[in-house]
Amino acid sequence: MYLRRKIDDYLTQWKNNENRYPLIIKGARQIGKTESVKHFADRNYESVVSINFALEKQFQMILSDGYDVENIIKNISLIDPSKKFIANRTLIIFDELQELPDIATSLKAFKLDGRFDVICSGSLLGINYKKIHSNSVGYKTDYEMFSMDFEEFLWAKGYSESHVNEMLEHMTSGKPFSETELMVYKKLFLEYCVLGGMPAVVKQFIETNTFSETLEIQRQIQLDYEEDIRKYAEGLDQAKIASVYRSVPAQLAKENKKFQLSKIDKKARSREYMGCIDWLKDAGVVSVCYCLEYPELPLKGNFDDSKFKLYYPDTGLLIASLDEEAQIDLRANKNLGVYKGALYENFVAEAFLKQGLGLYYYKKENGTLEEDFFVRTSNELVPVEVKANNNRSKSLRQLIDNSNYADIKWGIKLADSNIGIEQGVHTFPYFCTFLLKRYLAEQN
Repeated sequence: MYLRRKIDDYLTQWKNNENRYPLIIKGARQIGKTESVKHFADRNYESVVSINFALEKQFQMILSDGYDVENIIKNISLIDPSKKFIANRTLIIFDELQELPDIATSLKAFKLDGRFDVICSGSLLGINYKKIHSNSVGYKTDYEMFSMDFEEFLWAKGYSESHVNEMLEHMTSGKPFSETELMVYKKLFLEYCVLGGMPAVVKQFIETNTFSETLEIQRQIQLDYEEDIRKYAEGLDQAKIASVYRSVPAQLAKENKKFQLSKIDKKARSREYMGCIDWLKDAGVVSVCYCLEYPELPLKGNFDDSKFKLYYPDTGLLIASLDEEAQIDLRANKNLGVYKGALYENFVAEAFLKQGLGLYYYKKENGTLEEDFFVRTSNELVPVEVKANNNRSKSLRQLIDNSNYADIKWGIKLADSNIGIEQGVHTFPYFCTFLLKRYLAEQN
């Protein structure tokens, strides 16, 4: 069972480009990179030469005679003569790139040679990407992949582009959803929050139509992440990296969600941990939301990198990290207390990340003003508030009404409610979050 992914269309466009470069697909472990590439390859190439440097260690010797195409092909054929190299009809897949990062040096030769298409993929857990980039700069194309987003989940459940377009039409017109639409999409969204977007988890759910065994799969993925910390985090304190990763759920449960090292270790110093946080971010297993210096444009360069919040890029893994009853409680829509707000905030951060939107928040030093997220149109700054209850959005109102915030004319509230636009506050149900980038483009 193959689950349709957004990378499918990207790969087709890549192949249709006559001047295509070797492609490097980056992303965290178990998000579906290899499966998507092989699905594409089997449908578009007469011959597919697939090499997994982690499982087939004998191929780590293929660079022994240099980085030119002829020698690499010769060595691959020596190790496995069944692999066929047909000019202009062959895709070479170098998988688990982190096990042989030097293969990136050969991408220039493959591009100049032009006879074979090349796709590299690998988990960021272990990819020394700075080295890979320097070895192939100017002769590769990068694509960053994530676990499934809500739109891909809808596809897996049998919904089509027309349903997604109708949701966007509701947002742009301000027309509320019907009771039926609201009920169905809320149920689907709740399922997605519990499951997250890991393909193995979603497949298990689709095939059985139950949540049975999904938690076990999620927890195994988390154990695999921690195993990769031990395997790949060279030159850093692996225990500190693991402690940061494990502390994210508890830190999000605090009223002040700013990540505090003192919650890990009372004697912790920033300089001892920043490399750990960077490693987890580069590995794709946490995302970092920075505090703005002031709510104004531009966003880049206007933040304090010592103040930040950490999220999991897959909310399903966040829920799986809580106690065993958390999944059941969320599915039953029980009150999860402090965690309910944290879960929805994490979901919004995840949706922003997967849309390519930056992660920024703001908190005034005296605590009188705090906003969860910010996005932008071409010339406006748009505050985004995530509400776990139906209380009024005081900070959002203050940002819109105060002339000191000249770049802010309106704001977005994401809540467990229907669509509504009133006094500059555009309210959308949580399940619309994956469409925000498209909605913002309509506002320009």
